[in-house]
Amino acid sequence: MFLWCLEELENGVRRAKGVGGEEIRGNAFFAMLAQNPDISQTKVGELAKSFLWNPFFPVHLDETLFRVLLLLSKHPLQVVPVIDRANSNVTGFITQNAVIQLLLQSSGLEWFDSIANKPLSEFRFENEEHVVHVYGDQSIAEALHVLWRSRIGAIAVLNRETNRLVGSIRCSDIYLLIENETFLHDRKNLTIGEFIHVETGNKGSDPTIERDLGALFSAGILRLKNNFLPRMDSPAINKKTDTLMQVMKNMAETKSTFSFLVDDFHIAIGVLTLRDVIIQFAPPCIDSTIHGVGFFESALEQTGCHVKDGTLVCNQ
Repeated sequence: MFLWCLEELENGVRRAKGVGGEEIRGNAFFAMLAQNPDISQTKVGELAKSFLWNPFFPVHLDETLFRVLLLLSKHPLQVVPVIDRANSNVTGFITQNAVIQLLLQSSGLEWFDSIANKPLSEFRFENEEHVVHVYGDQSIAEALHVLWRSRIGAIAVLNRETNRLVGSIRCSDIYLLIENETFLHDRKNLTIGEFIHVETGNKGSDPTIERDLGALFSAGILRLKNNFLPRMDSPAINKKTDTLMQVMKNMAETKSTFSFLVDDFHIAIGVLTLRDVIIQFAPPCIDSTIHGVGFFESALEQTGCHVKDGTLVCNQ
């Protein structure tokens, strides 16, 4: 929402004053929002239609986590709403982070270890050889535009001279521009390299408290300001020689929704998301070309079914 509003205001300034026109200053940001009819007069229902990029698939309290796994693997969802059948009220959310934590509790079981102990090089991931990036010497304004244009949750920050990964900027980090008027005012001059070193409030967190608030971390994905995320200059990283289990533990421990794949020179070569991991434990009919679904293949065989060309076939 913030990115969309900022883009609309920037476009309005360019139309009225020309490129590089009047700046959006500090608390004037919200005043300008109120003056923009495309924003101030837009109803929530209309806005929901415009921003419904992902489908809405709820589950009910009496349904199993197996169905949640199916939904998260088949559709690009970050959360699955939980609805009470009696009154259709939303009673909670199940996040990708929560599913990863539950899957990790199966460590030691043969069906889980047979998948999780494989190195990443044996899997195929959507963006394992592609990563959206900006350079540390670019401005925050440029990074915000890339975030908006790419429609992804995070972009890598690289050192222009070495191409080494030095940090990341997530959509959740933009709350800093709302809280700090200086950042918003200086977004065209402040470099990304300076911005990623801003303290986000995660420093010095108590590990004892973290263990007691495990469920809260998963819910944190629903908030713009999430104090449990890793610092922008310390993103989660893994190598292709790591196992899927190591990636899952890394994401769970850092409360991250993604992990950058880096080579031996710390150069980002790709990115893995929580959904990439969840898909590996999904039924093979989701994508029959993805390996690592031995648990479901075995279960299907026991029921007299198998997957052929991406379609579930039941033996007569």
